[in-house]
Amino acid sequence: MSGRNWAIAIGINNYHNLQPLQYAQGDAEAVRNYFLGEVRFERVYYFSEVSPPIPQDFGPPIESRPTYAALRRFLRVRFEQPFLGAGDNFWFFFAGHGIREDNRDYLMPLDGDPGDVPNTAISLHYLTERLSRCGADNVVLLIDACRYEGRRAGTGVGNHRYPGIVTLYSCSPRESSYEIEQLQQGAFTHVLLQGLRLQGEGNCATVER
Repeated sequence: MSGRNWAIAIGINNYHNLQPLQYAQGDAEAVRNYFLGEVRFERVYYFSEVSPPIPQDFGPPIESRPTYAALRRFLRVRFEQPFLGAGDNFWFFFAGHGIREDNRDYLMPLDGDPGDVPNTAISLHYLTERLSRCGADNVVLLIDACRYEGRRAGTGVGNHRYPGIVTLYSCSPRESSYEIEQLQQGAFTHVLLQGLRLQGEGNCATVER
C-alpha cells in the first residue's frame, strides 16, 4: 500500500436502543490490528465501548466510546484541516447498525435512536464530506452496517455511492449478511481481511474507484 495510510475503525456491540451485536467490536479490533500490525499504517483511530481516549496535539483527549457526540466531535475537530497529501490513503471501517431514512444512509452510534435517526445518527453524506477534507488522494469506506439480530437486515445502508470515495458495503440493499459464530466474526470482515492479505502478498486483490 503505497503512500501514507491512516484509518478509523469503529465497532459497536451493546447498543443502547437497538438489538445488541456479537462480533462488531471484535471485527473493528481485528481490522485495527491488521492495519497497525501487518501493514504498518501510520495511525489508526479506534472507537469501541472499551477503547481508550484519543490524544490530540492540542487540547484534552477525545472520548473514543462511539457515541453520537464523540463521533461528531472527532469528525469535526480532526478533519478541519488537511493532514495527508498526494499519494496517501485514508480508510474508514464501521461495523454495527445502519439505517436508511428519507432516502439517506446513516450509521448508528452507540446511543443512536431509531425513532430520531436524523438527530442521533451519523449520515454518510456528512461522514464523506468530513473524511474528504483529510487531503488524501484516496478515501476508502468499508461499511458493515446492516446488522440486525445476528444478520444485516433490509433497513441497512448501501444504496448510494459517493463521488471520489471508494465504498465497499457488506451487502446490497435489501439483502442480508451474517455474523458467523464459528469464526467469532462477521462474514464481511472475514472476507475483507482475506482479500487485503492477498493484496499484501502481491496478488491482484485491488480496490478501484
